[in-house]
Amino acid sequence: MTPEQMAHLHARAFASLGRAWSASEFADLLESPLCFGVGDARAFALGRVIGDDAELLTLATDPDHRRLGLARARLTAYETTAAERGATRTFLEVAQNNAAALALYLAAGYTETARRKNYYQTPDNSRVDALILQKQLGENASHIVRSEAKR
Repeated sequence: MTPEQMAHLHARAFASLGRAWSASEFADLLESPLCFGVGDARAFALGRVIGDDAELLTLATDPDHRRLGLARARLTAYETTAAERGATRTFLEVAQNNAAALALYLAAGYTETARRKNYYQTPDNSRVDALILQKQLGENASHIVRSEAKR
C-alpha cells in the first residue's frame, strides 16, 4: 500500500475520532527500515520492530469491510512479521473507550500492562485513558497463523 492509500483508509476508519494520519506521516514511517505494513485497501496494520520489541502503530479497517475478520487477520500477519524480524514481544496503545479494538486485542492474548491517564482528547473535548497492552510472541503466534491458514 502507498502512504496515500494508507492515509485514505485511516481517515475512513478513524473518522469518528477526528484525527487521521496524513500521507506524509505514513511516508515518514515507511521510510524507516524498522517499520512495515501488512494488508490491503480493506484493512492494514502498521508496525515497527526495534531489537526484540515490536510496536503496533495502527490497525485500520474500512467501515464497509468490518466484522469480516480482517482486523484479526491483519493483527496475526503483523505479529508473524514482527516475530520473523526478531521480536519476542509486542505492545500497543489503545483508547480505553475503543471497545471493538479492546475486544480484538484481548481475544488475541494481549494484556494491560500500563495506563496513561487522560491521554486522548475526544471530539467532545473529554479525556480518555490510553491502555498499554502487550503480548509475548513466538511459537504461539506461528501456531495461530497456521490455524488461520487452514480455515
